[in-house]
Order: sequence, then C-alpha cells, then structure tokens
Amino acid sequence: MDLNYTPAELSFHQEVRDFLAENLPDRLSKKVAAGCHLSKAEHEEWHAIVNRKGWLASHWPVEYGGTGWNAIQRFIFEHECALANAPRIIPFGLSMLAPVIIRYGTAAQKKHWLPRLLEGADWWCQGYSEPGSGSDLASVRTTAVRQGDHYIVNGQKTWTTQGHFANMIFCLVRTDLAAKKQQGISFLLVDLSAPGVEMRPIVTLDGEHEVNEVFFTDVRVPVENLVGEENRGWDCAKYLLTYERTGVAGVGHACALLERVKRAALERTQAGVRLIDSPSFAARLAQVEIELEAMKTTNLRVIAAVDGGGVPGAESSMLKVKGTEIRQELTALLRVIQGPYARVMPDANADLSSPMYPGGPTNVQSGTLNYLNQRKLSIYGGSNEIQRNIIAKAMLGL
Repeated sequence: MDLNYTPAELSFHQEVRDFLAENLPDRLSKKVAAGCHLSKAEHEEWHAIVNRKGWLASHWPVEYGGTGWNAIQRFIFEHECALANAPRIIPFGLSMLAPVIIRYGTAAQKKHWLPRLLEGADWWCQGYSEPGSGSDLASVRTTAVRQGDHYIVNGQKTWTTQGHFANMIFCLVRTDLAAKKQQGISFLLVDLSAPGVEMRPIVTLDGEHEVNEVFFTDVRVPVENLVGEENRGWDCAKYLLTYERTGVAGVGHACALLERVKRAALERTQAGVRLIDSPSFAARLAQVEIELEAMKTTNLRVIAAVDGGGVPGAESSMLKVKGTEIRQELTALLRVIQGPYARVMPDANADLSSPMYPGGPTNVQSGTLNYLNQRKLSIYGGSNEIQRNIIAKAMLGL
C-alpha cells in the first residue's frame, strides 16, 4: 500500500485540525493533556460536539448515520484528535458494540439501538471479564436461562470500565452448560437499572474509580436483547475483540505522548546537560520512536484490510501487544524526566511554581498516576501473554 498521503488526505488533515481549533473546549484539552480523568458530563459534551459535526460514528456505514470514512480518514481523525489532546471517543458503544449490531443484529435492533448511541441516550459498558475468566473468555460462568420471553441472568462481571457511568451493558453469558466452551455462549444486552443488578466500585493502583464489578441476581432480560443466535455469541465476541484490540494499540495517543516526552526532555537537565542529549535516555527514546513508526504502518495495513471486507485477526493481537508496550515505555520515560517530582501527589512544601517540564504543576501531580494507571494496558483486552499465544498459533503455526 502507498503510505504517502494524497492531496485529498492532506486536505482532510487540515479540515480536522480546523474543526478541533474551532470546537475543542480549552478546559477539556488541558485536562486531557494533564492526564486527568474526565467526568461523564465532560465526555458527553465532547461526544455531542463531534456528533453535531457528523463525525461521531467514524466506523459506521453512512446508511446507519456513520461517516463512511475509509481507513486513512479514520486514522487521520484519531491521530489529529490525539495530538490536539481531545477527549477520546468512548469506544464501548460506538466502536465495539455498534459494529456487532450492524453485522449480527436484527433490523429492529439496528433501528432501536444505533440512533440512541448517536444521540447519547445510552452509555454502554462491556461485560466480558469475570473472576477467573479474564483472558480466557470461553470459560465465562455467568448464566442466562430462557424462561418464556426472558432470560434469567445470574453471575458476576469484573473490571467493568466506566460501568458507574453506564445504563446498559453488553455481556457474554452461558446459555448451554452442556456445550463445549465456545459453543454455549450468547451475546446479551442488559439494562443496568433492572432489578437484581448491583454495581460495586474498584479503586485502582492510581487511586481512581475507573472500573467496577457487576453482580446479576435473577435479572430478567427480554429475549429481543439477544444479538445473533443463541449459543453463537462467540462469533460476536471474536468480531468485537478485533476492534477492541486494534483500538487498544492507541497509535494517535502514543504519538501525542511521544511529542510530550520530547518537549519535556528538551527542558529537563541533569548536571547541566539536557536529558534528551543523555546517551542512555536518547537510546530509549529512539528505540520507542522506531517501534511507534513501525506500528503506525502496521495499523494502517490492518484497518485498510478491514475496509476491503476483511476482519483483523492475529494482526490485531500484534497491534495490541506492541501498542501497549510502547505507551507504557513512554509513561516510564516521563517519570524519568520528572525525577524527584515523579510522585503521586507533591509534598505540601513542594515548589509548584517551578515545574520540571512543560505543563506545570498539574503534570507533576499526574505523571506517576498515568504511569500506574497504564500498567493495565498490557492486561485488558486479553493479556499480552494471550496475544502472543494467538500470534504463535495463527501466524507461525506453533
């Protein structure tokens, strides 16, 4: 494939930059640049701004309200948004569930759920992982037993990101206990306000409430909330996971983080020498930049294959492994730059008027928080160890 941008693509770059310059609230971009968590209202504000432009559903076909963009346009949009420190488009509903509904859902499900996603009427979270069933999703134990026009759901999900913001959850549930692992699973949409649903917070290493555990006790779910065929939910799960793992690579965010590291290393000095000129630091920085450039090319190839009608397989696992490792290394480099300021929160006596790198005291506070938070990148979406097994089996025949 030709990796040079066409004149039309270069023009689209500028169109996206102009949109962001005119519409991205400064207070939101500052919070994103500082590595701070945004509130639900702030995420919804940005979603509404992008939706008014008609750019919210970048992965959807035009007939369902999407942009109809090709792979390069989607890459350009996500890349420019990351460089501008725009809030990310929350993927659970728009980029993960929606493609599943478009491919496997009924006409009625498409008509009902897709417009609500664009309007912001529903906030979705993902119900995949369970205690003991994280990377091995085929071992899920949450059950759904059909009783008339409803399924009765019992079980537990965990590590449910932004579940406390959500009103709906898409779940993998076991509908046939006697079937082989993958053959007895179904894909179900559950209303979190239904009787019998309980959400409990999990506070992560960085002290934030970002994830949760969800309990289901005799929860009644209408049969029409089944996506695809009963006991064939594994098809939906595999299809969704390729989108999740490709997205977890976070190419645009890694590029933005790389620029932040470079700017910071230009200003930080050790013994009178700029840190970016330190041989050991420069070697680490060069290595991660080379890996990022290679990943950008691979990412374009994968999403171009999707545009051609394919579904990313082991390639998405490659992106997931390399993308998460790159972002973790970049957050580690930021902590090196911060030196003694690399702490969760500054001391009461710290001189916050003299920041260690561009961005000021807010970044001093958030550097270690970001580092700790992003330790999870190589675990969720299927741990990197599992991804390497997938690559070994699917691509190397081992």
